[in-house]
Amino acid sequence: MDKQNKLMIYSSLSGKKEEFIPLNKNFVGLYVCGPTVYSNVHLGNCRTFISFDMIYRYLVHQGYKVRYLRNITDVGHITAEFDEGVDRIGEQAKLEMLEPMEIVQKYTVYFREIMGLFNALPPSIEPTATGHLIEQIAFIEKIIENGYAYEINGSVYFDVLKYNNDHNYGILSGRKIDELISGTRDLDGQDEKRNPLDFALWKNAAPEHIMKWPSPWGMGFPGWHLECSAMSTKYLGDEFDIHGGGMDLKFPHHECEIAQGCSATGKSPVKYWMHTNMLTLNGKKMSKSTGNFLNPDELFSGKSELLTKAFDPMVVRFFMMQAHYSSMLDFTSDALMASEKGFHKLMEAVARLENLPTGNSSGFDVQALVQSFYDAMNDDFNTPILVSHLFEAVRCINLISDGKETISAADLEFLKKEIHGFVFDVLGLKNSKTEGNNDKLDKVMELVLEMRQQARTDKNWPLSDLIRDRLQDAGFTVKDGKEGASWS
Repeated sequence: MDKQNKLMIYSSLSGKKEEFIPLNKNFVGLYVCGPTVYSNVHLGNCRTFISFDMIYRYLVHQGYKVRYLRNITDVGHITAEFDEGVDRIGEQAKLEMLEPMEIVQKYTVYFREIMGLFNALPPSIEPTATGHLIEQIAFIEKIIENGYAYEINGSVYFDVLKYNNDHNYGILSGRKIDELISGTRDLDGQDEKRNPLDFALWKNAAPEHIMKWPSPWGMGFPGWHLECSAMSTKYLGDEFDIHGGGMDLKFPHHECEIAQGCSATGKSPVKYWMHTNMLTLNGKKMSKSTGNFLNPDELFSGKSELLTKAFDPMVVRFFMMQAHYSSMLDFTSDALMASEKGFHKLMEAVARLENLPTGNSSGFDVQALVQSFYDAMNDDFNTPILVSHLFEAVRCINLISDGKETISAADLEFLKKEIHGFVFDVLGLKNSKTEGNNDKLDKVMELVLEMRQQARTDKNWPLSDLIRDRLQDAGFTVKDGKEGASWS
């Protein structure tokens, strides 16, 4: 079995799958654009962060030492493409009549709590924009020194046309500079720019603006695109391996990051750009304005007219793993219910691994089965294919449990290790139901199964069947085997 066969990654930059070869052998630098903490994290964000949590987990599983950065944007996120919107955090602070940093703290705490419920590992470093103002100012100074930015009225703008003369603005998104220019319109406040496409590296702050800091150009605040460039290169270097985010960030955010990096260092900053796809709800775009929208809390509590019941965070995570990170994913109550059944079936099989009988030999090719797990993940982290192979393993486990198939002791230990690795370490699942059981429930179920066994011994089949059926109605599955009955 070849665990270390080639890992292929679809790169948004080249538009094709490429063999993953880290810049430094056995080390991986991974940067993911984190949330702007002005409101509760939404499911689309969650999908992106869960997908990259899975990618991080698999890289670690493969033996790489990974430095994983996921930033917190706590200042400077402007809503419009070309900087003429408002700072989201500042606006939310006004709405809630709080200090901006109270807004930041409130929603950062919530974000981390939700990620914890989804069993996402914390990143190696979680830098904040406000904690790296010195680095951002220094980054701007490099860009100005190299001739790709200009200062006017206390603001600093990136000169897109000058950059495009020497490089390719649009290399990631496929946008053409002429089409971008023809698509812009005159907006108030853009008259100070040389060109409407130019974006802010540093914005001069109005007197009433709360979040502002001193700089060589006056009191102001950093541009959103700049923050990620400064933080990623500080901790990962001028060139690093993987930069990820939602596909909605490809333009202008990631396009601008490439331009900033090339302008400051002369190097394209990222080797592999990766983008997750969007979520829909009941076949339609998620939108707060139309009411077609779900928060993670509503999923977990079931308090939504769009759902028929509540769903465990692990069921939702498993549901997300059943689609490729780069494909559209539609949330429906029926789809989640089907995923819930699959999740419990998988967890029951994993639990059954602990008590499987062994024989002298295996009746199926365990090595080939496990290799299929690695083949799926090495094909651009193809979790839906991995899940299908895991259910092939579930089928084999059930056959062994029923005495219809055999497995050697050595193969069982190997299969147990690899399945645990892929289910828990790579997919990041955990058996919430099992973890929630307590000693009292175990004792009650032990007594119930003893009563059922006595009924079977007395050949009181109606009572035996009644106990089994009532347990099933209550959500418990009873399975009879050679070693006696078991429950889940």
